[in-house]
Amino acid sequence: LEDLDQAEGCYRHIQKIFDQLEEFRAFELMRSGLDRANYLLVKEAKIIAMTCTHAASTRRNLVKLGFRYDNILMEEAAQILEIETFIPLLLQEPEDGHNRLKRVILIGDHHQLPPVIKNMAFQKYSNMEQSLFTRFIRLGVPAIELDKQGRSRASLANLYNWRYKKLGNLPHVLTSPEYLTSNPGFSFDFQLINVEDFNGVGESEPNPYFYQNLGEAEYVVAVYMYMRLLGYKSEEITILTTYNGQKHLIRDVVKQRCGDNPVFGFPKTITTVDRYQGSQNNYILLSLVRTKTVGHLRDVRRLIVAMSRARLGLYVFARVGIFANCYELTPAFKQLLKNPTELHIYPEERCPTNRKTGELPPAAKVIKDMPEMSKFVYDFYYKVIEMLMKERKETEKQREAEETAAHRFQTPKEAKTIEAPIEEDPEKKKKNLEETLAQSFLAIDDFGTAEDRDDNDDSDDEDVVHPIRIIPSNLQDVRDEFQPFPHVKYEEEEETEEETKPTALVAKDEAEEGMIPEKRKKYR
Repeated sequence: LEDLDQAEGCYRHIQKIFDQLEEFRAFELMRSGLDRANYLLVKEAKIIAMTCTHAASTRRNLVKLGFRYDNILMEEAAQILEIETFIPLLLQEPEDGHNRLKRVILIGDHHQLPPVIKNMAFQKYSNMEQSLFTRFIRLGVPAIELDKQGRSRASLANLYNWRYKKLGNLPHVLTSPEYLTSNPGFSFDFQLINVEDFNGVGESEPNPYFYQNLGEAEYVVAVYMYMRLLGYKSEEITILTTYNGQKHLIRDVVKQRCGDNPVFGFPKTITTVDRYQGSQNNYILLSLVRTKTVGHLRDVRRLIVAMSRARLGLYVFARVGIFANCYELTPAFKQLLKNPTELHIYPEERCPTNRKTGELPPAAKVIKDMPEMSKFVYDFYYKVIEMLMKERKETEKQREAEETAAHRFQTPKEAKTIEAPIEEDPEKKKKNLEETLAQSFLAIDDFGTAEDRDDNDDSDDEDVVHPIRIIPSNLQDVRDEFQPFPHVKYEEEEETEEETKPTALVAKDEAEEGMIPEKRKKYR
């Protein structure tokens, strides 16, 4: 009996090997990668992911292959055209006159932005922007609405949870350490920051519907630079705006101020609110651009998207008087106006911090306008550089002392075996020192290009490689090379006729120097 059990075990093992070989037999007969992929798609795959557009373009091939499935799950269903929703339902032939499909699950949020329809007639009069998901909701089809969120701080969730019936917070939002600590360098987790006209100009429109606001663009970039100096990682910061014109302007300003400096680099994404739906980041800097009318932010669905992208910090730059008086936006802006409309910062704090959420810093600095923030960042940058250079010199001095002490206690025999140090080229030594200083400063990343940073933008801008600029060891060289805000006067000198001329970014002489591409300077 024992021999019989062993023989049956061996037989089962051999049978299993032949079963596996039978599964691989199809790959021996199929030579092309396309045939093998189709075989896996039809015979082996349990879960298949695709877009509705891909389903429409490959429907003929899938039906021809005999594609079969029982369940469909559609994510972001509220942002899919109604006609596009039907396409994935028809990727297989009926069996005995009946469709094999058993279950369709639609997941979406009808409180956020609908599908994009560029033709106004189709959008409004044909109601083509209504998704099948939204139609079901309006018809009263039973639906399950989530009652907990796990993305934002509880304070940030109050900016948009009024739009939902009973939206609470998951336990980790109330207990996780990252949600219980304040944002380093800021007094509040969120703020609505009032931005007045810069050089007498608020919003501008160089082309129809191509809105820009230079004052807000400079303010947003200045706050981004301040965050980087405190130790925030660039991939944790996203800059959003409500118009394409402002998006391009902010990209130009970031490229000019931060593009060739590894201390700052590029934020993870600079894009519009509409394109960023479905994404999130820890810290959001939002520019609302308009100073004459509210614009298309009057659509509450766009407001909900803008308010719900941040996890830990949201800082909104806008003309408070315009947006606070808009009836549709009242619930969100009522929450925003609970905090001061002037930026409160605490530069003595570094990232990370132990300060608890809701605990105000002992002595916050109040920033009244954009020029003041620009000058502060300018001075703060040099202060940080001086501190780093001082720490570097102390480290080198301590290391030299240790090497001298170690050499003093060596025996004569050991001293003979020591080779004389090779004199290093002074220029090469200086360059290595500067590289080490730059790489040790805060969290310096491999920034790549601006387009590589923008995962949600489909623009056709050419990729521009931004070289890393090494921080000079001489502080005066730093002051000569780094002029972040040319329109701000930093030193008290006798004013000449030339110095009193307006030196804003939009001035003609700086336009000729290529500070901002000429095609985007029509906002004058």
